[in-house]
Amino acid sequence: MEGSHHRRHHLQQKPVSANVEASDRFPQWSVQETRDFLAFRAELDQSFMETKRNKLLWEVISTRMRENGYNRSAEQCKCKWKNLVTRFKACGTIESEAARQQFLFYDELRAIFMSRMQSIQCSESEGGGGTAASRKRSASASTVETGQLCSDEEEDMVENELDKKYSIRKKKKQAKTGSTSGGNNNNNIKEMLEDFMRQQLQMEMQWSEALESRENERRSKQMEWRQAMEALENERIMMERRWREREEQRRMREEARAEKRDALINALLNKL
Repeated sequence: MEGSHHRRHHLQQKPVSANVEASDRFPQWSVQETRDFLAFRAELDQSFMETKRNKLLWEVISTRMRENGYNRSAEQCKCKWKNLVTRFKACGTIESEAARQQFLFYDELRAIFMSRMQSIQCSESEGGGGTAASRKRSASASTVETGQLCSDEEEDMVENELDKKYSIRKKKKQAKTGSTSGGNNNNNIKEMLEDFMRQQLQMEMQWSEALESRENERRSKQMEWRQAMEALENERIMMERRWREREEQRRMREEARAEKRDALINALLNKL
């Protein structure tokens, strides 16, 4: 199957001179072919960053393409990459969703450059010295349609500009995230203080209610004690009154008996 695919692409190409238009020199790239090409290019992106002499790397990609049934030379692969980078760069000022609709391979290019930025940041955090040397790249403003081949220096300018754009965008995102994080921290502190104040007010209210409850209980018990004492005092007064009344009645009875006795004695004496 790969052989038939290879032959189909081989038959699509026509031998031409250097003066023929690029549309005649280079058969149109299919969507799947471009995706496979970007996958191969992504695998070697770190190697492209580490060397200025990338001709051999493009040959490796060309070989990988042929192994998968695509008949593309190293120069064709290089031009295709430059064209894709240029189109990706043109999508830099629009939203991701719109960019995906405008440029079919936006996500693949974005993944490559994001991976590159992460690699650069890791290098900076580990030692910092190899960043400038690792930023070699080739990219060009020329397209497949015009067939112009651009120098490595021009490609360097385009990709470095993309690197800077992603670096600035990531720093802005980190700054925004930091600001948001700081705002969130302030909000968290404010919420903690408000929660603490609510708890304090609640504790004070509970303490005040408990104190008032204890005071009411104390007053109630004091009232009960006073009422009990008053009842005892009234009972004592009544008992004392009844005792005095009984004593008075007893005294009166004794006096009456004494009077009767005296009268009886006097009567007896008178008879004698």
